[in-house]
This record gives sequence, structure tokens and C-alpha cells, in this order.
Amino acid sequence: MKIESLRLFHFPGSRSARVRWALLETFGDDFELLTLKLLQGEQYAADFLEMNPNHAVPVLEITWSDGSVQTMLESTAMVEWLADAFPEKQLAPQPGLSRERADYLQMLQFGGNWMDAMLWQIRVHRDLLPEADSDPKSVDRAMEKISKEVAPQLHGRLASSEYICGADFSAADIVIGHCLNWARAYGLCQEDVFKAYASRLGARPAFQKAFDDVVRK
Repeated sequence: MKIESLRLFHFPGSRSARVRWALLETFGDDFELLTLKLLQGEQYAADFLEMNPNHAVPVLEITWSDGSVQTMLESTAMVEWLADAFPEKQLAPQPGLSRERADYLQMLQFGGNWMDAMLWQIRVHRDLLPEADSDPKSVDRAMEKISKEVAPQLHGRLASSEYICGADFSAADIVIGHCLNWARAYGLCQEDVFKAYASRLGARPAFQKAFDDVVRK
């Protein structure tokens, strides 16, 4: 079965940006991009909640060649699926028993789960909750864990390799790269090795287009 069309529900710079980046690296730009006004609450509209009861982006709507429609809700799953669906783009080691595949999946999930969860705690308690409900200690704990636990692991890899899993760019760099830029916006991961890595990623045309709607301060 073939893909008839793809539609991505998006908000600039958010987790949907990593999916937009992955789409541009694999599928090209022949997909529909629908930007939601999250700050105005469009994610709570009834028709959107039918697609995603979690009232969040991304949502990737896949229309198959038989006319059926499928939705995906998890950004890391979308990135992994796209990398595997387009093996000619060489964004992932071939599925199977290999050290390379195991390491790639480990880092893909490390970014999409462990690192992302800490960054989300910072985002929620620093930027989203009312002051009366926010917990500065949660921000401090997450910042410390990234500085003392996450950053050294990434630094060790990037000090000896151009990309997170070695010499070649992969879909793991899409997820880790998005999280790293998120962390750097909070003043974390400022060392030269991270700056150089971010520069390499930022030079990719797909990256530039994926983040062309982000307002820079």
C-alpha cells in the first residue's frame, strides 16, 4: 500500500517541528502543514479532539492509497516510522540484529523520552503554569539533571563523532537535535561541542525549512 497524502498538525518550534524536519528529509515538501493556534486553544476544538484526545501536536494524518485514514500522535514514533519507510534516505540503520541499530534506537528514545521529559518539566513550570501553581524546584531539578546527567553523555559522543550515532546524520539527530536546541534556549548545553553540532544541523536545508516559522528573540 502506498501513501496518498500526509497532513501534519503543527505549532512552530514544538515537537511537531521535529516531525516536519523528518518529513522534509524523507518525504519532501509534498505534504499539508496545518498550524494550530495553541495559545488561543484551537487544540481543544471538538474536531481536533476527535483526532487527538491528548489535545496536543503533532498529529500526523496519513491517507493511504485504499482511501483509509490513519493518525499518529507520538513525535518520536513518527520520526522513526519515516526513517524506516524511506530507507533510500539512509536516516536509520536497517532493522535487524546489529550494534548500529541498537545504538540508534537507544539514542532516538533517549532524546524523545528521557531528555524531552526533563525539558517539558522546565517548560511547564517556568513558562506555562500560573505562578501560584508552578514549582521552581521542579525547574531546578530538571536543569541539574540535564547539566549533570544528560549533557555529559551527549558531549562524550559528540566530542568524538560528527553526529550522535557516529559519522553519519540519522533520524536520532532529528530528535536529539531538536531537544538540544530546546535545552540551549534555556541556557543549557552551551559548550563548544554542542554549538558546533547545532551549527552542523542548522546548515541542513530541511532543518532550515522546518524551523522557518519560529520567531527568534
